[in-house]
Amino acid sequence: MRPVPTSIAVKLPKAAELIAERGLDQTKIEDIAEATGIPKTTLYYYFVGKEEILVFLQRDLLAEVADAVAIAVDTDGTAADRLREVMRAQLRVMAERPAVWRAFIADLGRAARLPELVEALANAYYAPVEQLLGEGGADGSLRCSEDPATTAMAIFGAATMVGLRHVLAGHDLDAERMAEQVIAFVFGGLAA
Repeated sequence: MRPVPTSIAVKLPKAAELIAERGLDQTKIEDIAEATGIPKTTLYYYFVGKEEILVFLQRDLLAEVADAVAIAVDTDGTAADRLREVMRAQLRVMAERPAVWRAFIADLGRAARLPELVEALANAYYAPVEQLLGEGGADGSLRCSEDPATTAMAIFGAATMVGLRHVLAGHDLDAERMAEQVIAFVFGGLAA
């Protein structure tokens, strides 16, 4: 894939809605050209095909998550405070880019087969959260986790599933309200 200029990159999220609704296999490059306003020949200049467009959208989304998480991790406060900010950041990205999340989930099986996306998610979210879990155990703001990798995935999963319920249903996602619910669950659990 060639480097994609910003003038084209900003139009590509419109393709996400088509992919989310129809699935990648039922979406034609002509449909993407029409939805984005990018000529088909230009799309083929930058992308081998529609699968590469989806990969571009997924990479871009994970880069945005990584940036938001990095900002949250680098804030002041205890590890627990920063972990709360990570969950808020994730849900804000979901609220800002619902169509891309829907496309990501609609074609998750294909994404899971792309090791680079799995690695990007690990670097964007799991590794920083694992770091916070370790720091939280050290600063006393979090209970020590016996398996930080699984805990990080569970936190990501909790926030993702709450956000997806709204995103997939086409409802507006109130990121702050949803984040408070996820944070309460993660930090309080279900214990009486």
